[in-house]
Amino acid sequence: METIQDFKGLQYPFTTDPIQRKAYDANNVEYATSSHQIDHDMFPGLITLPQNDEDIQKAVKYAKAYGYPVSVMSGGHQYSGACSTHGKGIQLNLKLTFKGPSDLVVLPQPPAPDNNKTLVYVGVSHSLGEINQFLRDNQLFMPHGQCTDVRIGGHAQTGGYGQLARSFGLAGDHVRGIRMINHDGEIQEVTKASNADLFNAILGGSPGNFGIITHYTIEVYRDADHDFPETGARPHGFKGIWLYSEMMVKLLLNEVAAMADDPEFPRNFDLCVSVLSSSFPMFKLMPELKQNRAEILKRIADLVGVNGDTKWPASVVLYAQWVPMNAEDKYTDKVDAWFQKFRDLNHLIPYLCIHAAEPIEPMSKMTGEWLFARPREFDHPYEKRTYMTNSTSLVKDKWVDHVADRIHQVLFPSLTHLGLWENCYLSVQIQAYGGKYSRFSANRDNGTSYSWRDSTVCQVLDCFHTEGEKGKALANEWQAGNDKLMNGKDSPFSKQDKRVLWASYGDWDMDKSWPFYFEDQAKYERIGKQRYLADPQGTFTPNPFSVKAVKN
Repeated sequence: METIQDFKGLQYPFTTDPIQRKAYDANNVEYATSSHQIDHDMFPGLITLPQNDEDIQKAVKYAKAYGYPVSVMSGGHQYSGACSTHGKGIQLNLKLTFKGPSDLVVLPQPPAPDNNKTLVYVGVSHSLGEINQFLRDNQLFMPHGQCTDVRIGGHAQTGGYGQLARSFGLAGDHVRGIRMINHDGEIQEVTKASNADLFNAILGGSPGNFGIITHYTIEVYRDADHDFPETGARPHGFKGIWLYSEMMVKLLLNEVAAMADDPEFPRNFDLCVSVLSSSFPMFKLMPELKQNRAEILKRIADLVGVNGDTKWPASVVLYAQWVPMNAEDKYTDKVDAWFQKFRDLNHLIPYLCIHAAEPIEPMSKMTGEWLFARPREFDHPYEKRTYMTNSTSLVKDKWVDHVADRIHQVLFPSLTHLGLWENCYLSVQIQAYGGKYSRFSANRDNGTSYSWRDSTVCQVLDCFHTEGEKGKALANEWQAGNDKLMNGKDSPFSKQDKRVLWASYGDWDMDKSWPFYFEDQAKYERIGKQRYLADPQGTFTPNPFSVKAVKN
C-alpha cells in the first residue's frame, strides 16, 4: 500500500523486505498480538502514527477515496484485536497523538445550572495511569479500570469497568462530550443534547466504528464531596494478599455472592476478588510491597518451602472499599463489621497472609490503590473469558463451590490436572455489581448503550498458556468446561451467555455474535442505523467485530 501524501507522522507500510519489516513489526504490537495475530489477520496494509488532527483528516480522506477501511488504536488492549485491520486496511495508532499541554485540562466552571459540576477535557492518547495522576494532583477522581496502560479512547467506548463500578458507575457514564473526526474528515462535536442517537451508539456500540474520537469531556468528582475528616467519614479501603488456597477463595467469593444477592446492599461498597497463578508480577500490582521486599520474599520462601526462589506464588487478592456519598454518611459499627470480616481472615488462617493494609485517604488517592502498573498479566498467549450474570441466588445455587473448583484445577498440582498446572496461568477477577442502589445499574438510562446493566457479578476467568499446541489445547479445554458451567438453563451462574465488548472472545463476526453483546435485536439494529449514518461507505469497518450498518 502506498503511503499518505503530506502526512507528518510516521508511516509503516506492510513489506516483506527483512530490513524494513523490523520497523513494521515493532509498531504492529498490541495486547491481542500474542493470541490472534494470525487467525484475525492483524497485519494492516499501512500503520500510521498521526501527529495531529490534520494527519487524521488526510488519512480518512485517503482511505475513503481508495476504499480502504480504517482501524483506530489508542492503547491496543481489546482482547480480540479489534484495534487492528487486515492487509487492505489502514491502522491509525493514536498512542502519542493527543498528549500535549491542552489535551488534559480541567475546564472552566460551566454556567448555571451546571455550575456545580467539574469537567475535564482529555485526549484519547492518555493512559488511565496518567489520568489518575492528573486527577489526584487536582483533588479529583472518577471511576475507571485498573490497568494503568489502557488508554481512555477505547476504554470509555466499551464502558470503562473498574473497582468503583458499583459505587459510581462506569467511566463512560461520565462522558459529557465527544470530539471526533467523521467519515468526511471533518471535526464533529457529539453530545447527548446535540445528537442523542449517535452519542448513545458511540458509548456502547462497537468501538472505532463511528469516527475517529480525539477527545472526551468527562464529568469528575471532587475529593471534598466524599471525604469528611471532621466527622470521621473518610474513604476506607482494604487490600489483602494471601497465598492461594481453595478455602480462601471460597471465603472471599462467598462475600461477593452474598453482596450480589442482597438488593438492599448500600451503594457505598465495592468488592473485587482476584486469583492469580504463580509468577504474577505482584510488585506491579501493589508497589508498596517493595518497601519490605526482602522480608516478604523470605516469608514466602519459609511458607512454601523454597530457598532463594523469588518467583511469586499463586495468590488471592482482595480489594474492598467504602466511600461516603455525602456528609450524612457515617463510618458506623456496621460498616466496620464488614471490614472486620477481612481482618479476621488473617487470624483465622495467619500463615497464608502475605500483606494486609487499610488505606484511609481521599478518593483521588484511593483510586490509585487499585491500579496495576503493567501492560498485561502474563507474557503468554491466552484464552479469555468474561461472564456476566443478573442472578440473585448465587449463594443458594452454590456458584462459589463450582468456580472455586474450576480455579483449583489449574492452581493445585494434582495428578488429574497436572497438565493444567504445568502449562496454564490464571488471572481471575470477580467483582460485585448488584443491588438496587448500585450505580452500575442505576446509570442504565443515562443516554449510553452499554449492555447488561442489571448484572450483579462480573466474572473474568483468563487463562494464559505456554506457547505451542499443547498449552493452547489445555487452555481451550478448560475454558470449554467453564462455558458449559457458567451459561445455560442449569448454570449456577447465568442462564444466558452475556459478554462485554472489551473482553470479547469466540466468533468475532459481530453480525453472528451480537446476541452475546446486546440485549435484543432492536437495540442492535438501532445502533446499526447510526453506523450507516456515521459511516455510509464503510470506512470505519476494519474487521468483522463491527456492528453491521443498517440503512434507514
